Amino acid sequence: MDDDAPDWTFKERDTVILRELAADPQRSSRELTRILAEKHDIDVSHVTISETIRRMREEGVFREAIVPNEEYFTFALFEFKFNPEHFADEWHDAMVHIRDDPHTLFYFLSDGEYQWKSVMMFESAQAQSQWIHEFYKRHGKVVSNLRNSVVHNVLKFHTDPELLSRLGREE
Repeated sequence: MDDDAPDWTFKERDTVILRELAADPQRSSRELTRILAEKHDIDVSHVTISETIRRMREEGVFREAIVPNEEYFTFALFEFKFNPEHFADEWHDAMVHIRDDPHTLFYFLSDGEYQWKSVMMFESAQAQSQWIHEFYKRHGKVVSNLRNSVVHNVLKFHTDPELLSRLGREE
């Protein structure tokens, strides 16, 4: 397990709370109390629900992010291919640069030829182009190619609540 992994043992109540929040993140603890009682036959106070949500948030069981409507920003998928010749000396600074950049919404490692990927947000196509230019000037030794794709027509941005019902279960 990775050091950032939450240390959390799921109760049925916890997964139900997460599922109900995934269905509607704006639900209050009082509303969740009613839903848990009526739909799931779980009797718990709104104070307990509020405390459970707070503890899960603090432990990192779930993450919250503000994602602006795509009408306000240009979203892009960036894929970074390494130059192995300079990787050992240069990778860390480039990784920190991408990870900590204010344009980066989501950053992850993957397999294949393009091993770093990020979803980034820019005010305009010109701002995106400028970012790429500056990145190559600063970290061009470690990256042999940066492939970018503009994200059009986001059709789904939602966690399916039923997926969360599997948490804490041995399969």
